[in-house]
Amino acid sequence: MRILAAIIASPLAALSFSTMPALACGPDTDCALGERHYRIAMPDGHDGASKVGAIVFAHGYRGSARGVMRNGSLRRLASDLGVALIAVKSASDDWILPNAPRRPDVDGSEEFNYLDAVIADASSRFDIDTGRMMMTGFSAGGMMTWNMACHRPAMFAGFAPISGTFWLTPPETCAGPVANIIHLHGDADPTVPLGGRPIADTHQGDVMDSLAMYAAYGGFGPPQTSSTAQLSCQDRSNAAGDMLSFCMFEGGHSFRTEYVKYAWDTFAAKGKL
Repeated sequence: MRILAAIIASPLAALSFSTMPALACGPDTDCALGERHYRIAMPDGHDGASKVGAIVFAHGYRGSARGVMRNGSLRRLASDLGVALIAVKSASDDWILPNAPRRPDVDGSEEFNYLDAVIADASSRFDIDTGRMMMTGFSAGGMMTWNMACHRPAMFAGFAPISGTFWLTPPETCAGPVANIIHLHGDADPTVPLGGRPIADTHQGDVMDSLAMYAAYGGFGPPQTSSTAQLSCQDRSNAAGDMLSFCMFEGGHSFRTEYVKYAWDTFAAKGKL
């Protein structure tokens, strides 16, 4: 993976997240990274003979890596796809992201460096193919996913934020290369409305503003309509073949494993994974 060498060589990552001695870890035990951790489940029957792709999942507000691993449907999906499930964990109740409540001076680097360290550590301990990874997350985890798509686009082959976007306003621009993104959202979400809502001293971002920013940044063309039994999508592409899709489902602030499957299958069908 293009970014992996830089991650491993990064002095900041080494200082901030120096890995503790290798201990057994997995879906039921934390993989320690200094004061942080993550959990990982390899696909059933994996014998170590080959590397596998991965779904990296960011939890919502007050969630945990442990809680993600308790989602049997998500675990089964990853295993059925033949990939690992990596559950990452915020430092506190929520991800420390730009414009988040009561954090006016945060730039997100603490979380971005943590994800750098997770991928470097997981790929050194386990048989992970870093060229076949998708990041996703729900609610606040969707916010984390959007921020990673903007600040660490080369780390994942695809990003699938669900029901969450940037705080307040999207960045003026993002880091290259252009990422492949599928944003999924309920059409009647009262918790994270499509237009956002006030939270403490800040405001949730407007999904349409985020999509417009990224469409302009990535040189994406006009949207084309597609649909499934559950989703109604507006799909864009650019001259390089990158993807930017916005898919709505009927309902509110809800998560279904099928949305993760749709994103993975779509990226795979387009040759991204």
